Amino acid sequence: MIITECKGYELEKEKPNTSEDYFNRSEITYIEDGVEKNLHVLYVRYYEEQLNKYTPFEVNPVFQFEGNEIYLRDLVALVCLMKNPGLRHRKRLYINTEKEFQHYFQDINFEKIKELLSDLLNKPRVEIKSPLQFINQPN
Repeated sequence: MIITECKGYELEKEKPNTSEDYFNRSEITYIEDGVEKNLHVLYVRYYEEQLNKYTPFEVNPVFQFEGNEIYLRDLVALVCLMKNPGLRHRKRLYINTEKEFQHYFQDINFEKIKELLSDLLNKPRVEIKSPLQFINQPN
């Protein structure tokens, strides 16, 4: 699998009676078997406000590389895809419970995530040999 982009953003209201401004979207673009694919993950913004419950991070942005700020929303789709490689067959994922959000971040190797995101800032694509390299293995 070759990762080409990880990004996220806060949704904004399109109409006054909608609730988009309560959600964040995280996207990952990758190439698998020569085909470019995307995974879009939608989740309640509140989960990001509680990021220290799911991650070792205390504040957003969670990483800074060479003047670039990386927010949690920029890596949620990457984490979901690494934690559940079966998501390669989907285009969208909606995380609607705090428990599910927490599950995706459980046992994630954040140093490997940081490495990949840093590499992506300097290279147009980063190859991943196995999603398991992003999961902390029991000793």
